[in-house]
Amino acid sequence: MKGKALTLLALLLLPSLAQGQGYAGMGAPAPGFDTPKRGTPIVFPKDHGPHPTFRTEWWYLTANLHGIDGAAYGVQWTLFRHALEAGSGTGWDDRNVFMAHAAATSATTHVFAETSARAGVGQAGVEAAPFKAFIDDWVFESLDEAFTQARLVASAPRFSYALTLTRNGPFVLQGDAGFSEKSQEGQASHYYSQPFFTVGGRLTLDGHETTVTGRAWMDREWSSQSLAPDQKGWDWFSLHLASGDEVMLFRFRGRRDYLSGNWISRSGETNLLTAEDISLEPLARTAIGEKKLPTRWRVRVKSRGLDVEVAPLNEKSWMGAAFSYWEGPIVVSGSHSGEGYLELTGY
Repeated sequence: MKGKALTLLALLLLPSLAQGQGYAGMGAPAPGFDTPKRGTPIVFPKDHGPHPTFRTEWWYLTANLHGIDGAAYGVQWTLFRHALEAGSGTGWDDRNVFMAHAAATSATTHVFAETSARAGVGQAGVEAAPFKAFIDDWVFESLDEAFTQARLVASAPRFSYALTLTRNGPFVLQGDAGFSEKSQEGQASHYYSQPFFTVGGRLTLDGHETTVTGRAWMDREWSSQSLAPDQKGWDWFSLHLASGDEVMLFRFRGRRDYLSGNWISRSGETNLLTAEDISLEPLARTAIGEKKLPTRWRVRVKSRGLDVEVAPLNEKSWMGAAFSYWEGPIVVSGSHSGEGYLELTGY
């Protein structure tokens, strides 16, 4: 009963924080927890694992897929860890809560599932080497010590997928060598990505099973207060360009928007993009309940000649979870072509 009570406490507490402290309470003060520091090296494989001295972190993967049935699909798999208090114990005294989201999307259907578990009792957790993140039977794990191959599985009443991922490039440090600023006031996270996964496997959506192939993007972040108190949420783009380059862009929305990004060459070389170089312009909004979300955008990176429109595969890709947000695959057209994912929080 103690474990169930802690999980329930977390699910009740975090939405209340979110109301006054930005999306999911990420703008709330975090006394007793570590904060990201510029110059802290990211070390593999250690940093694939958990960081219990920080309040929040996630292991996140999205994939743009194409079926042998000729259709385009997207899948998402995310595991969140949140500490209810600093200095957590072990076993039944562990004060960490895990929550996971999985989703599958086509042009006509978007379905998601959410599950949660307390830490410390074997129901959910993360191991660094070989990497394994799991909650119940949802698993994202490396198949070798070097993390060159991995498997990703999730199942829910309306969808399931079992995918094999092959890494074709290096892990990429975001921001300043993995220190990613999120506001003018200095809020930040430690952040790295793996945008070079190719994917193959099986996807079942509403009873229709198909073989799929495609590309995937993994993100890893950990922080304790990644939003400034006035910031309500963010708009985040990951773009797989047909040229082989990869692009990450984000806008954190507050009294003054904070923009940043990274242009990643096909060889893995990174080029930090400044706010002056980035333009993110909403072109059309989608009504979901009482919300109107910007799901179609003009995206420009002036120094690279990028001037594209990104459009959703399915404009109704709403994640009606404990912390609701929009997340779905996008198609890129204009000066460059490609595909990717868009995430919209705090609307």
